[in-house]
Amino acid sequence: MSKEGAAAGGSRKREGGNATQASMVSNEELANIETLTNAQLRTRATQLQREIQQLKNEELSRMNELLRLKKEVAEDRKRVKDNNKLPYLVASISEILDLDDNEDEMEELDVGRKKSKRKQQSAIVKTSNRHTVFLPVVGLVDANKLGPQDLVGVNKDTYLVLDTLPPEYDSRVKAMEIEEKPKEKYTDVGGLDKQINEMIEAVVLPITEKEKFARIGIKPPKGVLLYGSPGTGKTMLARACAAATDACFLRLAGPQLVQMYIGEGARILRDAFALAKKNAPTIIFIDELDAIGSRRSDEGGKHGSREVATNYVGTSLTA
Repeated sequence: MSKEGAAAGGSRKREGGNATQASMVSNEELANIETLTNAQLRTRATQLQREIQQLKNEELSRMNELLRLKKEVAEDRKRVKDNNKLPYLVASISEILDLDDNEDEMEELDVGRKKSKRKQQSAIVKTSNRHTVFLPVVGLVDANKLGPQDLVGVNKDTYLVLDTLPPEYDSRVKAMEIEEKPKEKYTDVGGLDKQINEMIEAVVLPITEKEKFARIGIKPPKGVLLYGSPGTGKTMLARACAAATDACFLRLAGPQLVQMYIGEGARILRDAFALAKKNAPTIIFIDELDAIGSRRSDEGGKHGSREVATNYVGTSLTA
């Protein structure tokens, strides 16, 4: 092997063995290295050693920064775990807000750094102890999964949202559990062919042929009033309509909506309609509606709860 070939092989070996130093020396310098004097070589070697030491110092600084960040992450995880302990404070979501992060943008513009626009989702919650709190940061739950009136569990100190809770309904509404699949048929009701046809047109078709009603522009009725003596098939006919539409059937009793305190009956109705929407499609059957369908009275306290319930029924059926 010639000296030139040995020198070239040694050069390749040095390049492969020390990529860091090769990256600091340009190809032109490698080609002209034989023309440098000993003093120039010593100067260049000293410069490379300083650069290597600087890189080592930077590496040490990055390692220390990494250790510091790992320690902060461990502390944050411990803090989240401590704050995530039960019991939670019950609260409801009032509103979800999309706010521009203007303050951070102004701070970064002041120091001359380029800042891309980003939006931060915030929330307003009402706690069970009657506090209304604005949360710049929602918490551990994705804000896109939250909506107004949703029940959530929040930390009692920071009020950050930690978990979602199931919807809350009045216990009396829960007792009126929905029957998912009634088994009654129209043939089980005798002598009411005219009423059955009217019920199909008013209740069944708007559910089973919803697209046709929307295309033609027909606004279906919100409800149907059935009247007659006890035992004439009103409840059975309503259950048959629910079976024909594959809808759930929720039965309420009018006397249960008349409560001692004003607003209690309306609250039961409100929870019943909310439960029906959750299990949609649902047919709500209010039996003995005449219990709340009395005339308006000037006696404020005597029929107040009854009138509130009547107003809520009217509003729900016409909304």
